[in-house]
Amino acid sequence: MSKLSERCAQYTLPQEGKAQGIYPYHRCISSQQDTEVIMEGRKVLMFGSNSYLGLTNHPKVIEAAVEAAKKYGTGCAGSRYLNGTLDLHKDFEAELAEFVGKEDAMIFSTGFQTNLGTISCLMGRDDYVVCDDLDHASIVDGRRLSFAKPLKFKHNDMASLEKTLQRCEPDSLKLVVVDGVFSMEGDLADLPGIVALKDKYNCAIMVDEAHGLGVMGDHGRGVCNHFGLTDQVDIIMGTFSKSLAAIGGFIAADASIINWVRHHSRSYIFSASNTPAATAAARAALQIMKNEPERIAHLWDLTNYALNNFRQLGFEIGNTSTPIIPLYIRDFYKTFFITKMLFEEGVFVNPVIPPACAPEDTLIRFSLMATHTKEQIDIATEKLVKCFKAYEILK
Repeated sequence: MSKLSERCAQYTLPQEGKAQGIYPYHRCISSQQDTEVIMEGRKVLMFGSNSYLGLTNHPKVIEAAVEAAKKYGTGCAGSRYLNGTLDLHKDFEAELAEFVGKEDAMIFSTGFQTNLGTISCLMGRDDYVVCDDLDHASIVDGRRLSFAKPLKFKHNDMASLEKTLQRCEPDSLKLVVVDGVFSMEGDLADLPGIVALKDKYNCAIMVDEAHGLGVMGDHGRGVCNHFGLTDQVDIIMGTFSKSLAAIGGFIAADASIINWVRHHSRSYIFSASNTPAATAAARAALQIMKNEPERIAHLWDLTNYALNNFRQLGFEIGNTSTPIIPLYIRDFYKTFFITKMLFEEGVFVNPVIPPACAPEDTLIRFSLMATHTKEQIDIATEKLVKCFKAYEILK
């Protein structure tokens, strides 16, 4: 066995979890991503999906993907920079820019690559990247690759952000990067507070709308639109893998920023182009978002219904105000045992442990889709009460 293999062989946590029957990852789904899915040969309620509008199996989205594959083939056989740009990509980029209120936009192959490639190429050695300490891993890794001075502030704490900005050289380039909706906690960035510090400290702002697009704002335009602060935000990032029912990502900004990123981002230049099917599916999902605002309205009806239920039943759900509802357990092993018990009861949810949260903040992430029903929420809530009481999380 090589030294590399010996080192890796010392990592046995997954094997230990499997031996105890509580390993919750890489479960196979053998059906479409819907409110009910087939896992291990039986139906379970899906409350662990990021498909907030429930469009992954929409006939128009599927049809768009199929037709694009027929017209363009299954892949682009190269990067956007060379032979991989289709008219489909350019047309969708223009639509995305208009939708979120910016001059231009560019598509990446994944949401992770979008943050990674944008932050790392924009910020240099004499610059600062300032992050909320609960920002997504893709933001953190983009900051790490940028060579900029990395700084962070306490979650949504504007006094902490101001102290952090005061540590920067006054004339330096500073980029504050935050999630619009925080993906595990479900709360919103204090964007008005961040914007209030923008001119005072001469900083730029980037907002990751991965979990805000399709959920917040006019027709799902996101958190920046929700607060009426689109013009104050320099870069808006979004993904296709949540409300847009596909895979990929984009940034939107003024034309000069997009031009720079197009010609400097390594994760864009050296990655294969987003597939025709994925691009067309996301484009079709965007059209449905625009044309069917009742989907978002229903999602919010379900969200308020679930939030009220969980609060009344005594669940600890933090500061969430979105379809992402954290159910705090605050115990590493109980989080896994409750997840297992819920699955046996027919409810799929996601356990959240470090590094996705602090060790004392372990939780179950319960997320809603516009295609859920109140009856499904009631069934899941009943099972959650049973499991949380079994492990003495609820009294």
